[in-house]
Amino acid sequence: MDERARALKALGLFDRISKLDRETMDSDLSAYTDHMADQGTEAMEREKAALFATKEGRYIYRLEEALRRMYNDPSTFGNCDTCGSPLGYERLDALPHARYCIDCKRKEEDVA
Repeated sequence: MDERARALKALGLFDRISKLDRETMDSDLSAYTDHMADQGTEAMEREKAALFATKEGRYIYRLEEALRRMYNDPSTFGNCDTCGSPLGYERLDALPHARYCIDCKRKEEDVA
């Protein structure tokens, strides 16, 4: 839940930054033309912020999915979906939405 709150806060920060950018663009100063390089830099920064927000959104989705798994079947939460072995506290602490043990995750990545 703490990690979810942190991710939601980060997502809110992206939203506030993009809102400020839009408000700044609508100001009286926007009547002055910018250099094409400045416009390109601003567009790149907006795209970068959107990509970070998308990544954070996917992370929130995975955390909420893990919370649903935990509430629906707490006896199996923290066990590998493939082999059933415990994931371990260290793994869940580092990656709260983990579904696979290290060995099964490596095997999955080797196939892909």
